[in-house]
Amino acid sequence: MAIGERIHFFRTMRGMTQKYLGMALGFPEKSADVRLAQYENGSRTPKADVTAALAQVLDVSPKALDVPDIDSYIGLMHTLFTLEDRYGLEVCDCEDEVHLRVHIHKGRDAAELHKMLAAWGAVAAKLKAGEITKEEYDRWRYRYPELDTSGQWHKITPSQELSDLLLADLKKHSEE
Repeated sequence: MAIGERIHFFRTMRGMTQKYLGMALGFPEKSADVRLAQYENGSRTPKADVTAALAQVLDVSPKALDVPDIDSYIGLMHTLFTLEDRYGLEVCDCEDEVHLRVHIHKGRDAAELHKMLAAWGAVAAKLKAGEITKEEYDRWRYRYPELDTSGQWHKITPSQELSDLLLADLKKHSEE
């Protein structure tokens, strides 16, 4: 998620309007909502001092608003928190291990992520069972979704005959 989407997420979670948040940041009442809308839609990016102020008003870490750097542990954690918010990722303890799972009933995005992870799991299981090589596994990962054979990403192009038939039917119904 981009910083604007994160601002929007936390603002709405806190029940704040754009105008309220903008005024809490010190923007004039007349333009407070416009400024926040610009941040949220990505036409403007808040500078570091504004990001820090946003974080303070929203009662979050500035890292929770930034596009995370997954090369750091803190950035990775905020990425996982974002995945929890957006895709229903959950953390759980299971036999002295920590596991991540997707709760598929937390919306359409969660269900889609679950399907993708299931496809990944199937390919990983083939590697573990010796059915494919590490090179084949890596090729699948690095060319995803192009080489995914789970069936969910296959592009289907209708024949010209079917396309013409659909267009003719659409024209017929629009004339009625």
